[in-house]
Amino acid sequence: MQKKTNQINKVENLIHVIGTDASGPEKLPKYLQELILSTKKIAAPKRILKIIPQWWSNSTKKPLPECIASDSPSELINWLKKQGDQVIVLASGDPLWFGIGRCLVESLPGNRLVFHPSITSMQLAFARLGIPWQNASWISLHGRDAAPLAKRLQERPESLAILTNPTNEGAKEVRQYLHASGLEESYALWICEQLGHPQERIQRVMPKDELAPDLHPLHIVILLEEKPSPPTPESLPLFGIEDGIFLQHDDSPGLMTKREIRVQLIADLELPKEGVLWDIGAGVGSIGLEALRLRPKLKLLAIEKRIGASSLIQANAKRLFVQPAAVIESEALKVITNREIPEDLCNPQRVVLGGGGIHREKLLEVVLKLLPKGGIVLIPFVTLEAMSELTRTLKDSSCELTISQHQSWRGVPLASGTRLSPTNPVFILKGKVL
Repeated sequence: MQKKTNQINKVENLIHVIGTDASGPEKLPKYLQELILSTKKIAAPKRILKIIPQWWSNSTKKPLPECIASDSPSELINWLKKQGDQVIVLASGDPLWFGIGRCLVESLPGNRLVFHPSITSMQLAFARLGIPWQNASWISLHGRDAAPLAKRLQERPESLAILTNPTNEGAKEVRQYLHASGLEESYALWICEQLGHPQERIQRVMPKDELAPDLHPLHIVILLEEKPSPPTPESLPLFGIEDGIFLQHDDSPGLMTKREIRVQLIADLELPKEGVLWDIGAGVGSIGLEALRLRPKLKLLAIEKRIGASSLIQANAKRLFVQPAAVIESEALKVITNREIPEDLCNPQRVVLGGGGIHREKLLEVVLKLLPKGGIVLIPFVTLEAMSELTRTLKDSSCELTISQHQSWRGVPLASGTRLSPTNPVFILKGKVL
């Protein structure tokens, strides 16, 4: 560290890259303000250049130095390469965190650069909201395709800071992705504009609210996860419930059967008006519970080994205004072979085999022995390796076998238009007992 400092002190044409908030140099520490006042050349974004003349005249009687706009990184770098004296480059927040710093490091000698970071917009935003941010996720849309935002949302982060791209309508684009992901009710959306500036504005935008017509291009969006409000019977569709309606496990958010696949599975079940439906590896209960909405007289047995699954499935049942006959929190093969199932649920007519792990093939064999003629078992899976063993078991049991593969695409924003973002493909094996 000492060696680096000595090298810097010997360089006369240093480039001091100083981070500021939206108010420009006015709130910087005194020593940094004095450093700026001592220079003859300043580069800064146009929005900060507008502030400098007034601040300069209030701070010193020296003539205003040469000032250039730094909004074009390539033009800035070409200009800096020609400078033989000390130069000040003003930037937003921490220049080395999604700022101009990376371009400068990649293009200029390291011994010319000295960085003076300020607080980042992300830090400021969480400070204004009064919320700890050590576990927060973040993503930048500056000069980038916003497609990774859809993937990040499906991971259901507890809190997410989004550095918006002003040229792509910023917060409007984020809201479109929330809507496309079915998560509008799952996050509180906060817009923090011009952080650190006298005109700073922080507002929460509800799902049905219009964005402010005077929204400043310089803003950051903060998404804070919150439990979705309980739906009303009238607000739920008969079929195809949005993913965001379901409560999920905190340690594995997004790990549930997506709406498009759930709709296909329920259709393939050919649900009878009455009878017993087993949902094995039920997860959050989405398949079986939605099936109950269509066939209220069905008896649903949900089996899920994950700790806490029973209370979560019951909570989702309450949200969907249905009632499973039983929810068992245990290993499915153990439950079935040890006859731990209530007597009136022992003979299923329909089975969704979404779990089983390494015991899935054995579990399928057991299930097939229990299904009556005309009974149906559905097996959704995502790996090719599972195909051969499962199809062999179904053929050996003289089932009518159907194999299908399903993948959906969801519309997401692309500049002023819309593009399709793919979800993971899912294979479905359907065995109907002959």
